[in-house]
Amino acid sequence: MPFEFEKQEIPDVILIKPRVFNDERGFFMETYKHSDFVANGIIQHFTQDNHSKSDKNILRGLHFQTNPKSQAKILRCLSGEIYDIAVDLRKNSPTYKKWVGVILSEENKYQLYIPEGFAHGFLVLSEEAEVAYKASNEYSPKHDAGIRWNDPQISIDWRIKNPLVSEKDRNLPFLKDIEINF
Repeated sequence: MPFEFEKQEIPDVILIKPRVFNDERGFFMETYKHSDFVANGIIQHFTQDNHSKSDKNILRGLHFQTNPKSQAKILRCLSGEIYDIAVDLRKNSPTYKKWVGVILSEENKYQLYIPEGFAHGFLVLSEEAEVAYKASNEYSPKHDAGIRWNDPQISIDWRIKNPLVSEKDRNLPFLKDIEINF
């Protein structure tokens, strides 16, 4: 199998380690294979791919889309290194308000599967980073939502005191101030 699938502390969040074939020409790897992903519990139909580039200490998030346009995601870092975070916002989940963080980089080539019902964000650790991800629903401005990156109810250890955060993300509400339909 070209992938290892590792459930995280929140079992629905899965770290995907692709098998990488290196030689004098460079490398080759599969990044997605529907049958392998389904066999490991990732049963999604992906409808949109996104790509971002950010500089060091940029923090993006915490973002999600509400139902009925919620999104599952598979993320990977194409260049550089990021600290990727998933926060469980499913009210009936035993891991509600818990978070998982993993390092994704061009070196390790890992991917992270984040199911629907989670907020997502990342911090750029390298001088710059490019991130690509698949989403299970197309972007819907009407369902676009987020929570503040430094929400005290969640207490994410971002490994940095003063990240660079967009005005939009700085002004996102705290979890206690919004109603989420997960």
